[in-house]
Amino acid sequence: MRDPYEVLGVPRSANAAAIKSAYRKLAKKHHPDSNKNDPKAAERFAELNTANEILGDEDKRKQFDRGEIDADGKPRFQGFPGGGPRGRAGPGGFESHTFRGGGAGPGPGGGAFEDILNSMFGGGQRPRPGAGGGAQFEFDTGGIGLDLDVTVAMTVSLEEAVKGGEKRVRLPNGKELNVKIPAGVTEGQQIRLRGQGESAQGHPPGDLLITIGIAPHPFFKIEGADLRIDMPVTLYEAVLGGKVRVPTLGNAVELSVPQNTSSGRTFRLKGKGLPKAGGTGDLFVTVRIMLPDGNDAELEALMEKWRDQHPYNPRSGFG
Repeated sequence: MRDPYEVLGVPRSANAAAIKSAYRKLAKKHHPDSNKNDPKAAERFAELNTANEILGDEDKRKQFDRGEIDADGKPRFQGFPGGGPRGRAGPGGFESHTFRGGGAGPGPGGGAFEDILNSMFGGGQRPRPGAGGGAQFEFDTGGIGLDLDVTVAMTVSLEEAVKGGEKRVRLPNGKELNVKIPAGVTEGQQIRLRGQGESAQGHPPGDLLITIGIAPHPFFKIEGADLRIDMPVTLYEAVLGGKVRVPTLGNAVELSVPQNTSSGRTFRLKGKGLPKAGGTGDLFVTVRIMLPDGNDAELEALMEKWRDQHPYNPRSGFG
């Protein structure tokens, strides 16, 4: 995999906010759901997730900068100072080191060799009985932890976030899972699926962490548990008053617009927002007066007459 800084397009000096912003922008652009005709979209999206998993975690980022983990987030084995004993590669990229003593007594191959091992590994080897009365020493990697968790991003609609449902997610390894979305999830919330992460011999499987993002809605804007919507009304509805239908996350409701309602006036529909602890948020409806498309000679003549007979200045308080 490429350098995670290069994948997210950020400099090494970038702060956490810049990294988060770059990831969200690129994840939205390359999400497989938005690029269904691009066979490489899933691969790019998986690469973004891996890069964000490293740079978005302060500890992992420091480990990567120090060269302790690679671009896939896996530990780099640095070997032994001075070119010491080498072994064979084992699960997860680690090397397995096995040493056999030639005898039980002191001298080469006996207790002296055990002392050498103790000085090299700081007592980190475990002796086991071996053939011929010797001892087999295994390098103890228990102090080196493997992070087998996998983090992916999932974008859901506002309706799915509120009502819940089921959605398919693609993992970095290409595997796809059906994920149950609980009702009431919020932006940035994580869903943990235990045992669905990576696996390595001798280690329990990691978990799958799904970070929820809510897609922009064509009508509503989210403000905590409240929703906001701009409601277009005609000029005559604003002047004469009337009833207008307002969409909600449930059924549409009728809002009574009073006479002489100015553009920008906001009305509150209680309990029509998002679920929250102890209740439900509200829906705030802001009136926006919309004029008809194109030129209307009759309307223009009416406005000229109104201007001459009923002049007023709504900006008088601006100085």
